[in-house]
Amino acid sequence: MSVAKRRLSPEESRAMALAAARDLLIEAGPQAVTLKAVASRIGRTHANLLHHFGSASGLQKALAEYLGAQVCGTIAQAILKSRTGEGTVRDIVDLTFDAFDKEGAGALSSWMLLTGNEDALDPIVDAIHELVDDIGEGGHEDREMHQDTLALVLMALGDALIGERLAGSLELPRHAARDMAERQLEHALERWKQEHNC
Repeated sequence: MSVAKRRLSPEESRAMALAAARDLLIEAGPQAVTLKAVASRIGRTHANLLHHFGSASGLQKALAEYLGAQVCGTIAQAILKSRTGEGTVRDIVDLTFDAFDKEGAGALSSWMLLTGNEDALDPIVDAIHELVDDIGEGGHEDREMHQDTLALVLMALGDALIGERLAGSLELPRHAARDMAERQLEHALERWKQEHNC
């Protein structure tokens, strides 16, 4: 029995729609993430998606939440591994930069801002904030972790939006921003290890 014909639970239908929306975002950009396009991709009706998301902006906000949760979960694992010596700082940098570039979070963010749907970015911002509080020493009070995260996310977002063109015009290698972020994060990790006698 095909997925399109099988009756899905609301959770399955929503998850399938979000996975399809993410694929559309990566393949064709944020302007391609419409209720009609997602419905067509998963063999559902426009009305079915309206039921789950309420509107196109509701779908985009749900997609931002979906991306934020996926990205932050992956980055959290990389950070914890780097603290124990299993992973590298570059893993954290690459995962963060890839999330905003290859995974589409940067394009989605700029699209939300341009279309006046800024609150749709709240789930990504909230997921990053929660990640920082969870892995930071002292939770929300770990100001240095907040500053390190702010710098990394802003660099990743900027790189996703104009990094390739800017690096080219400055005659720098494409990975220059990642290299700078790696150096900053290495200093932060060294500071953390010294503070915790690791």
